[in-house]
Amino acid sequence: MSKRPKDSNNKKHSKLFREKKAFKPNNYKGNLDPDEIRLNKFISNSGVCTRKEADLYISTGSVKVNGKIVTEMGHKVKVTDEVRFDGQLIKPVKKVYILLNKPKGFTIENNTANSAKTVYSLTNTASKGMLKPVGKMERNASGLLILSNDETFLGSMNGSNKITQLFHVELDKPFNRADFDKVLNGVRLDENILKVNKISYVEDKKREIGIELNSQKNRVVTRIFENLGYKINFLDRVTVGGLTKKDLPRGKWRTLTKQEIINLQMMS
Repeated sequence: MSKRPKDSNNKKHSKLFREKKAFKPNNYKGNLDPDEIRLNKFISNSGVCTRKEADLYISTGSVKVNGKIVTEMGHKVKVTDEVRFDGQLIKPVKKVYILLNKPKGFTIENNTANSAKTVYSLTNTASKGMLKPVGKMERNASGLLILSNDETFLGSMNGSNKITQLFHVELDKPFNRADFDKVLNGVRLDENILKVNKISYVEDKKREIGIELNSQKNRVVTRIFENLGYKINFLDRVTVGGLTKKDLPRGKWRTLTKQEIINLQMMS
């Protein structure tokens, strides 16, 4: 039987195939665990710093995992691991920014015994972490409410006097012209004069008012009209920070777009 001629190219290809098959990256640990993430991502997701900054802190020994200092780049952890940054326990929670069309009768307080009547019972699928509101909203008011778990975002928004809000108000009696002018010229609240941006009403429906202002003080709209001897039957926040209720039914929420978040941050 004649022997098959040797083919040097086949030998090269076979050797190359074996080398490629045997190759593994330096940090290869068998099957990838979907519950594991890189330590720098874990830290950045917690909101402490960026991923690039996290690498620097890891390399300087500022991070402990389950009680041990980790300085290895690319180290992976599970979300259940105990990770401490400069001694502080941190958790990787994705930053969430949502817009809720709040129904009447739901409170923004989270310490009420009737948990079914908090806004958090409506938004509990939005984030595993605790969401907090931008500004205040009364239990009996309805309309748009921004919520987030980003403490930096919340701090800048709650301290801003540039977030425009438009309210639809229904009073218990017709709104007279003299009181209209008083609101337009400024109302005294907490020893300060509060100026509104705009106020209007329909001539044949003088109990229904549109009022636009920037103040985020608690019960600010209610107090404006109470000081003038009116009671509010209906209060609805129609717009906030340029956001509207379009395609957002009462009791539902949606995630803010990146551009909407940027627009809001520019108001801080």
